[in-house]
Amino acid sequence: MSRITLGQYYPADSPLHRLDPRVKLLSVVLFVTTLLFVTGWLGLSIAAMGLCVVIYLSRVPVGYLLRGLRMIFFVVGFAMLLNIFLTPGEHVLFAVGFVRITSEGIVRALLMVTRLVLLVIGSTLLTLTTSPIKLTDGIEALLRPTPLPAHDIAIMMTIALRMIPTLAEETGKIIKAQKARGADFGGNPIKRIRAFLPILVPLFVSAFKRADELATAMEARCYRGGEGRTKLQPLQMNKTDWIGLTITIIFCGGLLLTRFI
Repeated sequence: MSRITLGQYYPADSPLHRLDPRVKLLSVVLFVTTLLFVTGWLGLSIAAMGLCVVIYLSRVPVGYLLRGLRMIFFVVGFAMLLNIFLTPGEHVLFAVGFVRITSEGIVRALLMVTRLVLLVIGSTLLTLTTSPIKLTDGIEALLRPTPLPAHDIAIMMTIALRMIPTLAEETGKIIKAQKARGADFGGNPIKRIRAFLPILVPLFVSAFKRADELATAMEARCYRGGEGRTKLQPLQMNKTDWIGLTITIIFCGGLLLTRFI
């Protein structure tokens, strides 16, 4: 459970950490949206190279970043199998009854896996390089022009992201406690799923307890939402932020153009 990196913040003094949170939020949204429209290896390769440059600028250890991918192996594997067996094609590599594996299915599966990995890494970089307070301020600032309750949505999204590693850590403690009492989490996948079912009850109890403690702490500090609140360090876009946003827009535009090459 300690492998989960989504929702965690990695403190460092890097150009990516110093960027305005609004720029990083818009960049991630543009990058994720663009990846959904990229269909070929050329676009995904360029996206991967651009992401490598961003990782280098973030000064986040590559091993620390990649270990979070282990938690999505099941999702990636399931998506890969679906694309392999459900994609029709002319070049049949293996066929038994109604089960057919084509070269087109394998290529599409590899494209899907690459896209998912890039999406997860890009999204994880946002939380690793942005503190929860700045992330809240950035979401609130972007939603303020809309009729939506900007502050409430921002604080809920930030708390939800921050609770991911917290619940993962709590799950790890419960698993260790169950193992100390003789629980067996090995065996085939069905047996593992059954062994994990007793963990859900204490996990939900712990989650509700933490939520109640958080609500009590917020009320004790006279928290009443965003009405009348001021900020010690208001967000201000500087030259570097505008350059970063411009580079992101040009880069995503270039990725979209690869569809026509």
